[in-house]
Amino acid sequence: MSIQWYPGHMHQAQMKIEEVLPRIDLVIEVLDARIPFSSANPMLTELRGKKPCLKVLSKSDLADPVQTARWEAYFERETGVRARPISTQQEGTIVRLCDVVQRMVPARSSVNKPVRTMIAGVPNVGKSTLINVLAGRKVAKTGNEPAITKHQQEIDVGRGVVVLDTPGILWPRIENPNSGMRLAATGAVKETALEYSDVAHFAAAYLLENYYDGLAARYQLEERPDDALALLEAIGRRKGCLRKGGIVDYDRASKAFITDLRAGALGPITLETPEMTELEIGDAQ
Repeated sequence: MSIQWYPGHMHQAQMKIEEVLPRIDLVIEVLDARIPFSSANPMLTELRGKKPCLKVLSKSDLADPVQTARWEAYFERETGVRARPISTQQEGTIVRLCDVVQRMVPARSSVNKPVRTMIAGVPNVGKSTLINVLAGRKVAKTGNEPAITKHQQEIDVGRGVVVLDTPGILWPRIENPNSGMRLAATGAVKETALEYSDVAHFAAAYLLENYYDGLAARYQLEERPDDALALLEAIGRRKGCLRKGGIVDYDRASKAFITDLRAGALGPITLETPEMTELEIGDAQ
């Protein structure tokens, strides 16, 4: 599935980012810990060039901790890049980011000037929540729908750090079909850009192979379904997603499954690994 979703304000945000980058000391890129590769915007990587980058793996409480640690190590192979997992369930993981930022740009802190950072990432990845915790007050609008932040704002969060919030930006066309599915599964794109049944089938197949225990516990499965379609049928029957005559309504079952996935009701999961994404990059070339 190739997603095309590029509202006008996203194009304006990209232009503004290009304009302010020369004034920025460090880029904080917020990624979804469940999809660290798919939620990374290649346009941002190109725009920031060699500027230091702190990759923040948000929603780490929803992700597989083993895979999160592997993604940290993977990202930190690049010069000038650090990676840290955070969770709103543990606000200390967010507050400590200021110390990491200071260490990454020692020249600013040595002259008692705040480090100028830009927080960026795809929609609905948790940027505004991150800023609010850093600032200790509600200064950025949050919500469960993508594209909540429409304009940039500069905020002094204290501890020697100033942040520039930016609207979430996707790139004009997401070519990797697997990345498109993962972004859709975790809620980074609006519902109109996807078909629930397609996304649910993709995610169900992956979870059957890699996170079956969570599925079995959530849906009280007595035996392992043969494939994704069989799993969605079992979910539909368990959730009462039935049409007349006891036929499973796959659209309703798909929505129930994706809702559970996004809420973390299936346990901590990560939808991609470094090895998977390396293979996908190679296939695309």
